[in-house]
Amino acid sequence: MDSFSSPSIGSGSSNMSTSDLMDQLKTQLAQAYAQEFLETVRGKCFEKCITKPSTSLSGSESSCISRCVDRYIEATGIVSRALFNAPH
Repeated sequence: MDSFSSPSIGSGSSNMSTSDLMDQLKTQLAQAYAQEFLETVRGKCFEKCITKPSTSLSGSESSCISRCVDRYIEATGIVSRALFNAPH
């Protein structure tokens, strides 16, 4: 079941508090963001690092993917901190 077909959001949610609903929405948004992030990283790093797809990764491909993912995670952290620490 995906995050959009959760049975807890729908006609039976009338007895949920606003706080509970907001928490559930935040969780679903975080899950969707994480999934999108992983798909982006997977696509970009695969395109950059895998030159000849085969049944296994070479040492250089494995190192490249590791560095690529680390850079994406680091860059996302930098951007997130900048956004959340920016003056409002």
